[in-house]
Amino acid sequence: MASLGIDVLFKGTNLLRLLQGLWVSIEISLISVVLSILLGLIVGVLMTINNKFLKAILKLYLETVRIMPQMVLLFIVYFGTTRVFGWDMSAESSAIFVFTFWGTAEMGDLVRGSIKSIPTIQFESAMALGMDKIQTYIYIILPQTVRRLIPLSINLITRMIKTTSLVMMIGIVEVLKVAQQIIEANRNSSPNAAFGVFLVVFLLYFIVCWPISRLATYLEKRWA
Repeated sequence: MASLGIDVLFKGTNLLRLLQGLWVSIEISLISVVLSILLGLIVGVLMTINNKFLKAILKLYLETVRIMPQMVLLFIVYFGTTRVFGWDMSAESSAIFVFTFWGTAEMGDLVRGSIKSIPTIQFESAMALGMDKIQTYIYIILPQTVRRLIPLSINLITRMIKTTSLVMMIGIVEVLKVAQQIIEANRNSSPNAAFGVFLVVFLLYFIVCWPISRLATYLEKRWA
């Protein structure tokens, strides 16, 4: 164990600190995912509306999210806007805002694709039964859309948990930041600490993400 550098995790409260850092990552990602799903449903429905101006705005939003790296968005929101506009935004709030901004676009596009995949005859049948557009979406389209989205949104959760590793760049003490602190504090006594500590970080991410990924696979097969 000592040759791998894992022994440093059993000194003092190092392992507990690492687990607390992991919880910070999970907490940020879960809040962001919940907000992204709720807002993404609205954005996805809006993407299906036949309005050129609205489509242009939403397409610009989606392309901006796809092109710009999340790290750049974090820097713009946390370091840029706080100085330009003078507001006091914590690093955690900035991270949640950026990941929600990103996740809403991703979820909105998934919702749009799911709605588009529903046969047109279901829209026509609902109209023939006397339903208006709102009733058609609430009772016919959205229930099917949500069912198709569940596996995809679960995959988004795992992606967001992994991407939260970027928040260390704006000073949030999450699992990777704690790992770096432990390695630096034990550099002389445990030269192999980097290998052992980051191996444990990998295992922690795997333990969190693997069951979520398997659940998504199971639901895809069950509802195929």
